[in-house]
Amino acid sequence: MAQQPALFLSRVERRYPQGEGFLDILRGASVALWPGEIVALVAPSGTGKSTLLHVAGLLEKPDGGEVYIAGEPTADLDDPGRTRLRREEIGFVYQFHHLLPEFSALENVVMPQMIRGLGRREAEERGRELLGFLGLQARVDHRPAELSGGEQQRVALARAVANAPRVLLADEPTGNLDPQTAGHVFAILVALVRASGLAALIATHNLELAARMDRRITIRDGLVVDMA
Repeated sequence: MAQQPALFLSRVERRYPQGEGFLDILRGASVALWPGEIVALVAPSGTGKSTLLHVAGLLEKPDGGEVYIAGEPTADLDDPGRTRLRREEIGFVYQFHHLLPEFSALENVVMPQMIRGLGRREAEERGRELLGFLGLQARVDHRPAELSGGEQQRVALARAVANAPRVLLADEPTGNLDPQTAGHVFAILVALVRASGLAALIATHNLELAARMDRRITIRDGLVVDMA
């Protein structure tokens, strides 16, 4: 086990204006994710699941508490600092793949690497390696419209980990797929996490998939709690 978590939310608070007051969503939520660990976040809509993911992914600043990425505190970072850390250390996967339709599978995986500063040749080499690992070596030159739903989501997975992040955050990554395809994509996601040693937090309503993860957590009264 690593000496420190890849992601640690410490007593995080998040509230939003509502009328003349505020609506408290997170009320001192804490959770740690360790390298190589896959954690399921199972919570009803409206309990703060998306808020927790946004705070963990540095897309929103908490109103209290701290978010640590590989031991580095983030609350006092300015916007460029948060953007840098998000680009280098965090990968995102959503229910809908959000691939750029005019670019091939390989180009979709190459692009975030080049934005980070990697040369095109090296980015393409890593992109082909990732897509091959995900079983898409014969589809690298296909555009998203030429791929199945499961293939599109696998490309999105490759794009999310292209910059070798420490943390992967996924919001219903199989929610738009049929059960058989969802199970296949999830198995590939698990293999990718195990092989790369990153920490994954996966929000899902699929209890069958959640049961196959290392831990299951939920949000209750603004706190993160373990599920039985």
